[in-house]
Amino acid sequence: MAGTGRLKSFSGGIHPPSDWKSLAKDKEITQAPLPETAYVLTAQNIGAPSKPIVAKRDKVQKGQRIAEASAFISAHVHAPVSGEVKEITFRPHPVTGARTPTITIKRGDDDEWAPGLNEPTDIDALSPEDIRNLVKEAGVVGLGGAAFPTHVKLSPPPGKTVDTVILNGAECEPYLTCDYRQMLERTQEIIDGLRIIMKCLGVKDAYVGIEANKMDACEKISSVIGDDPNIKLEVLEVKYPQGAEHQLIKAVTGREFKPTQLPLEAGCVVHNISTTLAIYEAVKWKRPLIQRVVTVTGDGVENPGNFVTRVGTPIESLLSLTGIKEDANKLIFGGPMMGIAQQSVIGANTVKGTGGVLVMRGAETWESHACIRCGKCVEACPYGLNPSYLSIFCEAENFQGAMEYNLMECKECGCCTYVCTSKRPIVHLIKMAKFDLGRQRAREQAKQKAKETAKQTVASK
Repeated sequence: MAGTGRLKSFSGGIHPPSDWKSLAKDKEITQAPLPETAYVLTAQNIGAPSKPIVAKRDKVQKGQRIAEASAFISAHVHAPVSGEVKEITFRPHPVTGARTPTITIKRGDDDEWAPGLNEPTDIDALSPEDIRNLVKEAGVVGLGGAAFPTHVKLSPPPGKTVDTVILNGAECEPYLTCDYRQMLERTQEIIDGLRIIMKCLGVKDAYVGIEANKMDACEKISSVIGDDPNIKLEVLEVKYPQGAEHQLIKAVTGREFKPTQLPLEAGCVVHNISTTLAIYEAVKWKRPLIQRVVTVTGDGVENPGNFVTRVGTPIESLLSLTGIKEDANKLIFGGPMMGIAQQSVIGANTVKGTGGVLVMRGAETWESHACIRCGKCVEACPYGLNPSYLSIFCEAENFQGAMEYNLMECKECGCCTYVCTSKRPIVHLIKMAKFDLGRQRAREQAKQKAKETAKQTVASK
């Protein structure tokens, strides 16, 4: 097997218990029941939200576009089920909490694809531009959590050279196993998807990075790669956040770039397993991104599992498949490190970026204390920052001080909070500081725009 020598890694990071994955790692992927009602949010990507193009009482078919991208960094949204649009209203977004326009679809009796979809293509006959267009039309976004529009990643700007594609099979977030199961069960399609990405970008060299706690997945991937000299498997140290783009690129290629820069600056493009499969589905079969594998797990779940789930599925129906223990008291979208806690099961539904639903028992609240300058967070930070000082500045709303300590370079991975002796909510404080700074910038931009408008009005008189 290629790449089984010294394990590749990076500086910093932490080692959460790896046995948390055992709850769902051996559960084969199964199809979740179709939702009776799908709640499809129009903000399912980083960047501009999409704009609804359907109205109340419209009939829609599975895969039909129901909201259009509103900018270059935006993504189309499609109907996950066939049925009727019952209403377009506002619902809280499970990640941001913001009230978001939501297209509510009552499912009908059939589950047939809209015309022109689910048809095979000849990949060899496609140009790079054809591939980008198919991915864009399918509304594919990054499914590792960031939800960055994938067609943008496949469109390097002029002057930027990409020579390496990295397939991210690390899945370093504790508990989650959706990518792992797909590496075991859909191996050939994953590598076919990787080759599609390589063709689109005109790249000859590619790597597949997988943590050493998934050696069966390494063996499967290696067997499909075969003797292809352009694709190499790299076995990575089991460490969080091994799957983050900066850390993965450093581990696999040795290249470094600033936290505020994109992987393009290192000549790399990174896609995770689920995204690569979505690219394959979009290009080979003209299937929009209307479903994904979701891991439902945690010690608060009776029967954890991995489920192919339509976008917009209410969490209540997913949890009815697994059962919830009576003393479960915390629900998280995503993993425990970077996931977002939900206020309630009621009203929460999946979006494209939902890779996991984590239900916990015995979740406790605790009192945080003043920083004791132990330095654990500094040692753990994979970006070389000083989370201790950042948390102190952010808590005091000293945003200038926080900026001087490179606030915007923090990726909010949670390593600092995990190791903090004083139980300080470091990531929370950083998130709030960034949010407040964003509001300040928005106000300043609005004032500047108002001044410019006033000047133009005076000049035109």
